[in-house]
Amino acid sequence: MPSISIRIDLDPKGRIGPGKIELLEKIASLGSISAAGRAMSMSYRRAWELVEETNTIFGSPVASAQVGGRQGGGATLTPLGVELVTRFRAIERALSEVAREHVAALQAEVTVSQR
Repeated sequence: MPSISIRIDLDPKGRIGPGKIELLEKIASLGSISAAGRAMSMSYRRAWELVEETNTIFGSPVASAQVGGRQGGGATLTPLGVELVTRFRAIERALSEVAREHVAALQAEVTVSQR
């Protein structure tokens, strides 16, 4: 089944796309930047770099890390992080709905040309 993947270029700071959004979703569900990185087959360093890059784009933290201790470390999304994920997924759904007919037509052309 065909699908649409989007990337949003936010002038002048940077871009947000499915990878950063998935990372934030995994941080929210797993409670840890390192666990989220592992779940996406990336190092903690790379996961942290992507979180920091997203923080820079928005000028505020999208995730909040807690230093380890008795309960261990962890991370949660900030309200901005939750809003970012929510808005990105809403845009993605809206775009998919609007483009469904056109994407289906393109897929039909691929199927026809493979015969």
